[in-house]
Amino acid sequence: MFQIIFIRSKCIGCNGCVEAAPDRWRISKKDGRCNLIDGKEKKGIYQAIISMDEYEQNVQAASCCPAKVIQLKVM
Repeated sequence: MFQIIFIRSKCIGCNGCVEAAPDRWRISKKDGRCNLIDGKEKKGIYQAIISMDEYEQNVQAASCCPAKVIQLKVM
């Protein structure tokens, strides 16, 4: 299992994460920033637990993020 850590306040809404992992990321129509689907927020940081099935897509999402606000950690 892996954990995605996302600092939404620093997101610039480039849409790279949505293209890489559309099942986990969406662009907000309100402010143009990305949303981590099923992410739990705590003090402005969103976290979600993912399985190995989603790992490669989210590694790509993190690597293409120009703001570097997506991290993956092994649990």
